[in-house]
Amino acid sequence: EVQLVESGGGLVQPGGSLRLSCVASGFAFSGSSMSWVRQAPGKGLERVSAIDSGGGRTYYADSVKGRFTISRDNTKNTLYLQMNTLKPEDSAMYYCAKYSDIASRGQGTQVTVSS
Repeated sequence: EVQLVESGGGLVQPGGSLRLSCVASGFAFSGSSMSWVRQAPGKGLERVSAIDSGGGRTYYADSVKGRFTISRDNTKNTLYLQMNTLKPEDSAMYYCAKYSDIASRGQGTQVTVSS
């Protein structure tokens, strides 16, 4: 059974930083491309970043390019999202998911950017 457990969210002021983590189990994490997706209240899911299985190729949505960095540690079955220069519009529930199956996402971690 695929299990993804996100953590690291919280309340941060505009311009601040957060680092999200996602611990994976129940599947071959090191062989899987992964994504971070987010959902703001009243909006649909948005894929903000993705990374291939080896970590050599990454994708960022235009809205986060230059501010967010995705990475992974396959020895720890863990996916990361470093978020810098946060904006109020980044406020959302953040989920990690297998790239090929957004439905695999975990419970999520809430990020709120507000002064």
